[in-house]
Amino acid sequence: ASLPAETQLLLLVAAADPTGDVALLWRAAAHLGIARETVAPAESAGLVEIDTRVRFRHPLVRSAVYAAATPPDQRRAHRVLAAVTDAVIDPDRHAWHRAQAVPGTDEEAAAELAHTATRARARGGLAAAAAFMEQAAMMTPEPGRRATRALEAAYAKHDAGAPEAATALLAAAEAGPLDALQRARLQLLRAQIAFHLTRGRETPGMLLDAARTLAPLDGALSRETYLQALEASFHAGRLAPGHGLLEAAEAARNAPPPPRPPRPTDLLLDGLVTRFTQGYEASVPQLQRVLASLRDDDDGTDDSNRRSLWLACHVGAMLWDDETIYVLADRAVRLAREAGALTTLPAALNALASVLVLTGELTSAAELLAEEGAITRATGAPPLPNARLVLAAWRGRQPETSELYATMVEDATRRGEGATVGLAQVSLAYLHNGLGNYEAALAAATPPCEHDELAHSSVALPELVEAAVRAGQPERAAAAADQLASRASASGTQWALGMAARSRALTTTGPGAEDHYREAIKRLGSCRMATHLARAHLVYGEWLRRREGRRQDAREQLRTAHELLTDMGAAAFAERAAGELRAAGENPRKRNAQPTDTLTAQELHIARLVATGATNREVGTQLFLSPRTIEAHLRSIFHKLGITSRRQIRDLQLP
Repeated sequence: ASLPAETQLLLLVAAADPTGDVALLWRAAAHLGIARETVAPAESAGLVEIDTRVRFRHPLVRSAVYAAATPPDQRRAHRVLAAVTDAVIDPDRHAWHRAQAVPGTDEEAAAELAHTATRARARGGLAAAAAFMEQAAMMTPEPGRRATRALEAAYAKHDAGAPEAATALLAAAEAGPLDALQRARLQLLRAQIAFHLTRGRETPGMLLDAARTLAPLDGALSRETYLQALEASFHAGRLAPGHGLLEAAEAARNAPPPPRPPRPTDLLLDGLVTRFTQGYEASVPQLQRVLASLRDDDDGTDDSNRRSLWLACHVGAMLWDDETIYVLADRAVRLAREAGALTTLPAALNALASVLVLTGELTSAAELLAEEGAITRATGAPPLPNARLVLAAWRGRQPETSELYATMVEDATRRGEGATVGLAQVSLAYLHNGLGNYEAALAAATPPCEHDELAHSSVALPELVEAAVRAGQPERAAAAADQLASRASASGTQWALGMAARSRALTTTGPGAEDHYREAIKRLGSCRMATHLARAHLVYGEWLRRREGRRQDAREQLRTAHELLTDMGAAAFAERAAGELRAAGENPRKRNAQPTDTLTAQELHIARLVATGATNREVGTQLFLSPRTIEAHLRSIFHKLGITSRRQIRDLQLP
């Protein structure tokens, strides 16, 4: 039987406000002169439940109730909700309902929505800001103002991780009258969307064109765009048309002068131009200053600084600045989460996961990658397999690494992402050095060093040295060690000097190598890079046993290496240490299996969140999964761990 008319109206009012605010519903009922008891037939029919919140039986029920109403009735419901929403206490909701109550265009309502969008963006609500500004644009009667708001809405949609919606809004903006600066900003956003969706060989040229167009109109934005063009050129790398990074750096020399005082992004642009036009050593002082400046910008309020964090992390890796890349990657994730910036969050998660692999926190890295995968699936952006491949390689998982490598290189080559190919080759070098396949490791490490792709050549050089020494090619090892020593001297960090000392030890014949091994261990023990510290103990132990015959001293180093590598989950290197330890006359200890070892990275991430007291809905919101999917994961977690309640998860010692 159909519901009474007043019940249907009250149900429509409830459906028109997705917040489930029961007090708002009762105020609306009073405004309409409808008694609260009128909702009872809907409750009896199982459509809705009202206690401290308004809950529809299923989200589709709410959608169906709203869709079944006529447009005039929908507008009436929103008009009532706007009337009973305090415009001072809750201006955003008031503006939204007021706008939904208007049948056509209305400048007053559109202006209120535009102000609401500004407020939402200021507090980090990018998705809400984008929705408000899009609605404001649609409701704006004057063509010029409508085009302006459509352009701002397109930028907001892009920042919120909705590139298709942003593209549609760009078309709406382009149809209206725009001034020269607005048209240049439209050109820039089109290039940024292309970079977000493909990250391939076409986008550097698009961004350089936008930077040139912006130069006489907005010098500061032009410089930011040149920096983005350099970033895109880094992504394109060896697969870029023309001369790639060098060509982009030469073009960026013509950027407008920086403001005074220069921003960190201005220093970063100038430092990268120096890096690719004058060489590594010449750029180090400039780039170290910009990293220090970004590191000190702890509040992250500058949008351009925030967008540059990912690129700055790569610069930090190029300079072997372990502390800075950890701080900046961690901040990039935090700021992107707080802002709801789904365009930048996946890259930030990838960067932090890569850092955590090198610091020996492989389990934490896997959790971040589970989150990153959920976001890219939800937003339709191409997946970022980079850190996933690095993690698999350090874990020594040859089939997984080989499969990821083949897929990653094929996809990256098709899209024109040369830097991704370089990172894949570095990862393969990690794997094969761990497995003792030194010829394969040498073949993998060589191209990134030859192409000099920002951070990749820095991290590939030590892999090339070790592989070349073990593959019987001392001349190649010595040349790479010399290049590494020159860069390390310019950098001056403990990580850089430790890697250079380890490489000198590997290429030094005779007892003089021992001082270099000890220096490497001392320096690497003073920085975050636990994986490389463990490997320094490993190669020192191998040298003591094989070259010096000092089995007891070798066992001490190999035992330390094995324990460190085993605890962090670097299985191939751990097994290499175990084999050497057995050859030195000692059986390596076995790690006791833990129940949590059976959990996938995503299950472990969910368990950690549940342990904090988060609900299924809260966990699902963070991981872009439905509460029902979270519940299914929890059942699997309970089964694997032999527990029956969420409280027991909180009592577990999770890794």
